[in-house]
Amino acid sequence: MLTTTRYRISQLAAGTILNTQVKVQGWVRNKRESKNVVFISLNDGSTFHNLQIVGDPDQLGESLMRRINSGASLTVTGLIQASQGKGQKVELAAATIEVDGEANPEIYPLQPKKHSLEYLREIAHLRPRSQTFGAVFRIRHAMIFAVHQFFNNRGFYNIHTPIITGSDAEGAGEMFRVSTLDPINPPLNDEGEIDHSKDFFAKETNLTVSGQLEVEAFAQSMGLVYTFGPTFRAENSNTSRHLAEFWMIEPEMAYYDLKDNMDLAEAFLKDLVNYALLNCQSDLEFLNNRGEQEEQQKPQQQRQELNLLERLKLVSEHQFERIDYTQAFDILRNCKPNKKKKFQFIIEEWGCDLQSEHERYLVEKHFKKPVIIYNYPKKIKAFYMRSNDDDRTVAAMDVLFPGIGEVVGGSQREERLDQLSTRMQEMGISEKDLWWYLDLRKFGSVPHSGFGLGFERLVQFVTGMTNIRDVIPFPRTPGNADF
Repeated sequence: MLTTTRYRISQLAAGTILNTQVKVQGWVRNKRESKNVVFISLNDGSTFHNLQIVGDPDQLGESLMRRINSGASLTVTGLIQASQGKGQKVELAAATIEVDGEANPEIYPLQPKKHSLEYLREIAHLRPRSQTFGAVFRIRHAMIFAVHQFFNNRGFYNIHTPIITGSDAEGAGEMFRVSTLDPINPPLNDEGEIDHSKDFFAKETNLTVSGQLEVEAFAQSMGLVYTFGPTFRAENSNTSRHLAEFWMIEPEMAYYDLKDNMDLAEAFLKDLVNYALLNCQSDLEFLNNRGEQEEQQKPQQQRQELNLLERLKLVSEHQFERIDYTQAFDILRNCKPNKKKKFQFIIEEWGCDLQSEHERYLVEKHFKKPVIIYNYPKKIKAFYMRSNDDDRTVAAMDVLFPGIGEVVGGSQREERLDQLSTRMQEMGISEKDLWWYLDLRKFGSVPHSGFGLGFERLVQFVTGMTNIRDVIPFPRTPGNADF
């Protein structure tokens, strides 16, 4: 007996396989039934496109038809052929249908109708079956692959940095504690404080906010390295821009100065966007159309000027504008929105931190292309950034994108021991805890640079999703760890 070959729907949707006996397996999106024919839309997650299954209700039988509902999983065999209807190149004339798993239509949460994104977050275990989230998570996968491909092609080594750490790389203090001590009766020292020497790691430890410091050590032995892993921030924020658990891409490069760093960041981002445009066409077209429909429902003054595909091409087709912080400050201080107090945060004094509204103005209104701002004021940046000769700025850089603002932040790192030590003392960073980081400046120190890219921020940009909770499979936010 011949075995019918199983195909993924993505293989069949192109229309190159015709008049062949095939087997497909997947989940029912919807079913339309008349007296003489039934149409079943089947999707297996491999593509945005559904496969139309055409069957004879009498041949399939009434009992089987009752079991085929939205959400049910099926195995179907039959002849793949050119479609007689519109909207698809092929359809499958069903010879046999087996119901692998039923879905009660009275309680199945994902009915074939439009659901709000807020509702879909409540059923995060089922939302990948929807068209929107199937597209988002296929693109997320494509971006993961493209990240590793980019660095591998350029001779970088991927380093897994610790998730549990005793240091706060950003100096922000908003970290999740890791402990095995009794939460009700922890051991106390002579001062009546928790005795962390009795804890599992014999010291106070946290979930990491960044792998940068650790991967710097490998840059100073292997030259070109990067880490791509989960990071955690215990920031009590419920905005559409914040997650408590997210993924960071952090390359570190020995013998790279600030210009080299900016060149790599620009090449990296262009490569990722181009990969999406080339390999995620149907998903991007769907998300682009979805985004345009959403924009039409907004007041005119709140609509984005460019659609998703236009924003992606703005990145892929233009050289990024490069300006220093002082130039950016002058442009913003003198612009109409600032003078007319349209900004929520008015630009007044040099040294202020730029907000998303300022970054987006520079990209979307002033330059109309991606922007890299460099040489930021020293007082608003981290301790590890290299001090410039003016002693009031550091060799830092941020890459700004349309619709999102900052997407990459980085710097040339401080390679001089005396400068780094002084800066740590100024900012209250413990030299005792970071003795090993200082050691890197004692033994063969070299100029080096790196940057960080919040992966979900990138996926947001590439998919056009407006809430960061919609580009990670199971979002972790204050009060939300249900799945």
